[in-house]
Parts: sequence; C-alpha cells; structure tokens
Amino acid sequence: MSEDKREKLLDLLLKKAVHGLDEAEQREFDALDPDTASAEIHSLELTAAAINIADASIDEPLPAHLYSKILADAGQYLGAAETETASPWPTVKPNSYKAETERSGQSWFGWLGWAAAAAACIALALNIWITRTPENNQAIIKPTPEIPKVLTPAEKRDEMMRSTAEMVKANWTSGNVKEMKIEGDVVWSDEKQIGYMRLRGLPMNDKTKETYQLWIFDKTQDAKTPIDGGTFDVNSAGEVVIPINAKLKADDPAMFAITMEKAGGVVVSDRKKIAALAKVENQTS
Repeated sequence: MSEDKREKLLDLLLKKAVHGLDEAEQREFDALDPDTASAEIHSLELTAAAINIADASIDEPLPAHLYSKILADAGQYLGAAETETASPWPTVKPNSYKAETERSGQSWFGWLGWAAAAAACIALALNIWITRTPENNQAIIKPTPEIPKVLTPAEKRDEMMRSTAEMVKANWTSGNVKEMKIEGDVVWSDEKQIGYMRLRGLPMNDKTKETYQLWIFDKTQDAKTPIDGGTFDVNSAGEVVIPINAKLKADDPAMFAITMEKAGGVVVSDRKKIAALAKVENQTS
C-alpha cells in the first residue's frame, strides 16, 4: 500500500472512531485494502484499550497532520480557541517530522497508537464539556422515583383514625347465630365515604359455598332495603380488618349488620343468618 493510501486510511480510521463514516466514505474505506483495514482496526482497538487501562504514555512525537486533525475535530465541540489553550500536544514542525520519519524508516502505521489516543482525547473532552454544564447535569442525573408504600387495610384504618375527618364508630356484638362470639368495631366517614370493619371471632368461611356480606342501615334509606356494603371472605383466624365497599352513598348510618349469604352475595338479604350487629351510638372526630 502506498504512503498516500495509508495516510487516507488513517484519516478514515480516525473519522470512523470519532464520527462514523457515510456511505461514500465507507466504500472508499473498503476499497483501500479490506484485509489491511481490518487488521489495523483491531490494532487501533487494542492500542486504545491499552492506553485507557494502563494509562500508558507515548514518548514519540505526534505527527503534524494528526495534530492538525485533532485540533479541527476538537474545535468542532469545544471551540478552536479553548482547544488550542488546553491542548497537551507539543508544537510539531511538519518538515522536521518528515525528515525524522525518513531517517528512521518507520512505517506510517507506527502512529496508530496516536490515532487511538486522539479519538479517546476528543471523546473525553466532549464528555467533560457535557458533564460540566449544570443544565445537562440536571437532565442526566435524575432522582430515583420513590415507590409509594402499599398500605394494608389495617394501616389504612389507623391512618383514617389519625385524620381530622368526622366519623362514626360502633362496636360489634353477636347476631342471631349464637355460636359466634364477635368482637371489634366499625368506623365510617360520611365526608370521605370510606370505612373499615375490625373483627375478631368471625370464623373462616368456605368461599365456594358462602360469603359474608355487610349492610348499612342509613337514616335516609328504607330499613327494608339497607345499603349493600360489599361481600368479603375470612381467610385467617384472629383479627381481620375489612374495607367497606358501599354500593350507594351513606350519609348518616345508624346501624351495620353482617350476614352470611350464598357465594357471590345477594341483592336483598332474608337476614336468617346475622353474624354480627353494630349500632351507632356516638360520632367521633
């Protein structure tokens, strides 16, 4: 390969490392010498990696045309004046370099290490310029979004009790199913239209056969058709906290009742199996 073609190949290698090649340049690059180009690309990558990892220094002087190429490429990103001021490269006289090269008989490809260093320096300078800009820092460094904690029904009830919203509270007593001894309470907020049942002693049910259903007897509603407060199942022994799922707005509850119904619940209960009752006696805030 002639000296001119080798110089052209290095220019294309450098451009490929820094900017990438367009279609015409890629064809020119492939036409020079595919086998040699492939070998030199591998050499370039190894040299760049060695310089980056080992922080190796290069004692040989930088070729003049490569020095000019670095200034031109760096100037595109940082400005020519800033690049010239910050440039770490010594001034090289083209004629003296040419003479030195002819005397030593060194191959033009001995400067491939400089090509790797040049590409690395340009990329490093661009990275420094980007990261030192406050606006870009704000765009790049984003705070990790905080994942909201999912509260349990018991925690939601406690949070409601700590709030300043007015609410009614009533204690559970056993209904007409005598073998059940129910304890606990129910709280309800007219303002927020939310409430919770806290129950102890309610047996676990076979949800394939039956379910529990809450009824809200509101002063504004006919007692024959209380508000459906939703169905629920008990899957564990001990205390359970169940959220109320009222199907209609409850403005002034006077009593709550839990019945045992067929799986899926009913529209109107016959009230044959009342597991628990809670009569509202006072309002709290």
